[in-house]
Amino acid sequence: MTMEIYVTPTCTWSNKLKAWLKSKKIKYEEKDTSESQNGIFRDELLEKTNQLSTPVIDINGELIIGFNEKEIESALNKHSK
Repeated sequence: MTMEIYVTPTCTWSNKLKAWLKSKKIKYEEKDTSESQNGIFRDELLEKTNQLSTPVIDINGELIIGFNEKEIESALNKHSK
């Protein structure tokens, strides 16, 4: 299973998401849309979601926009089987 999170450092919900994932010991790849080289992660996020709001969680291609613990846990359970 792969998990990518698109975040910005000034986003309160992005920071809450990262803290929650760390508390659950869930591994993820962080993609900072504000500092990526040549805007690659920003463009990637825009292509996937047609928007730039963060956080966005990508679990094996299933996108979750915003920090919703129940939705994230459901997707993790579905994709970990």
